[in-house]
Amino acid sequence: MFFEQLVKVGGHLGHAPRSWHPKMAPYILESRDGVHILDLVQSYAYLNQVKQFISRAKKQNRTFLFVGTKAQAAHSVALAAKSCNSYYINQRWLGGLLTNWSTLKRSIGLLNRMELIQRERVVETLPNKLKSSFSREHARLRKYLGGIESMKSEPDVVIIVGQKEEAIALNECEKLGIRTITLLDTNCNPDSADLFIPVNDDSIKAIRSVLTDLSTEISQA
Repeated sequence: MFFEQLVKVGGHLGHAPRSWHPKMAPYILESRDGVHILDLVQSYAYLNQVKQFISRAKKQNRTFLFVGTKAQAAHSVALAAKSCNSYYINQRWLGGLLTNWSTLKRSIGLLNRMELIQRERVVETLPNKLKSSFSREHARLRKYLGGIESMKSEPDVVIIVGQKEEAIALNECEKLGIRTITLLDTNCNPDSADLFIPVNDDSIKAIRSVLTDLSTEISQA
């Protein structure tokens, strides 16, 4: 069932050989019709390893943060995180989000206060100019921090879609010793990954399929 599902959603399709990372060679089955084909037997094995890790982490009450800001991943990242009561960043990774946690906490605190003001309709009593300014800042904070507004400390595990796009996030996790799980396409570098799953990270359906598997494991563990 796993193999049929991933093939159906294009999870086995990599990039053109000219765009590959040579260190992904062990996870590539062949080149077909101008693209590399990932070895789904290995994808399945690595997925199971990741799920076993998640199960252990969940039993230790570890917290999870899903990260994926590229267009193909953003919606699935939010859906997966919400389905397992985890956190997410799906618009933009703000530099220092984890390594400068004290500053981020202040921004989250501001967002929480603004949410309260909004709920209690206090904003409606403000002069139009202040109301407009409040609305712009509230919308900005909601966009970038809405998925982590209840996060009280750095996450224990970060699940990443898009190794190249989320290089800053990966670097911050490495500096802090935070475990990461990355979806690796054929143009990625496995040496720069912690735990990983070889899979197409550009297909919306493939991303959603894998993230659903991971979020289900988090919920059930």
